[in-house]
Amino acid sequence: MTWFFSATAFAESVAATENSSLNLRRGATDISGQVYDLHMLMFAICVVIAVVVFGVMFTSMYLHRKSRGAKPANFHENVKVEIAWTVVPFLILVFMAVPAANTLIAMEDTTEPDMTVLVTGSQWKWHYKYMDSEVEYYSLLATPREQIENKFSKGENYLLEVDRPLVIPTGQKVRFLITSDDVIHSWWVPDFAVKKDANPGFINEAWTKVNEPGVYRGQCAELCGKDHGYMPVVVIAKEPAEYEAWMSEQEEKQRKAREEEQRLLAMSMSMDELMKEGERVYNATCAACHMPNGEGLQGVFPALKGSQMVLEDQTAHIDIVLNGKTGTAMQAFGKMLSLKEIAAVVTYERNAWGNNTGDIVQPKDVNAVATGQ
Repeated sequence: MTWFFSATAFAESVAATENSSLNLRRGATDISGQVYDLHMLMFAICVVIAVVVFGVMFTSMYLHRKSRGAKPANFHENVKVEIAWTVVPFLILVFMAVPAANTLIAMEDTTEPDMTVLVTGSQWKWHYKYMDSEVEYYSLLATPREQIENKFSKGENYLLEVDRPLVIPTGQKVRFLITSDDVIHSWWVPDFAVKKDANPGFINEAWTKVNEPGVYRGQCAELCGKDHGYMPVVVIAKEPAEYEAWMSEQEEKQRKAREEEQRLLAMSMSMDELMKEGERVYNATCAACHMPNGEGLQGVFPALKGSQMVLEDQTAHIDIVLNGKTGTAMQAFGKMLSLKEIAAVVTYERNAWGNNTGDIVQPKDVNAVATGQ
């Protein structure tokens, strides 16, 4: 076994001294370390097999070449050789299977978590809900559109930055329940050795236990539509005390947001306020499909400029923003946007680009459609 440990040490030394994007990273968890070690073990075995097989082959070609007067042996079969090349590969596979099985079992063991997060993919963003609290939010791409359109130089974390990352504590087992609102996505964080499909109507499980605080990046690893490349994952691991402080702050923010929604139901906003807020919301969430000028993409995304629904049917307009439209790329924004934001964006769409309906949609109007009152 000396050759084996020497090969393993050589492979690990190469990986340690070269910062190559062609190799796996050890990652930030014990499981990702196990996966890395397993990968290097398999690589070492393959290297040794290649050296032995090609060594014997080229040595035989050299020593028994015709120019040296070698005469080919004349035999049909050799029982010992047949047994050897059947038994040896079998033993190698068994030797490889044991650590592989242990790692796979550990990766799938989601029992006894310290906390659980529901991860929901939708075109094209992630929604995180902390199952032990009322905190939930969407995480969207934060790379400026100007960088994507090559107007500005690209940043260090181009297409791998979000407005609201997932935050988890270090040293605690975090279970992820992974699903989807629409098509198949895949939640992938290489440093955690976690890559799970998010299937609509089905829940997959994964887990991690991060050892060190830091920022860990990933992305959707399943082709899920036109903005598949704009669906990054960012996770921030904080020390437990820092995480608890963050969680308390988020719970307070969401409590105040609910109180603000209730306050807005009893008041009216001006057209100027709604149009200004509506333009911001539209550019952030709607312009990618319906275009900044509201003309959409012919045959793909309908135009809002001059749309019969936008011009004539206010209730249907609010409903489609709230609940989306089944069978199309129009997703539901009821959980993503506040009543104020939906009222503002609907008002903006009904009065921008020459639509000029004069309609003012208030948060109470959105709430009425949402609750069916």
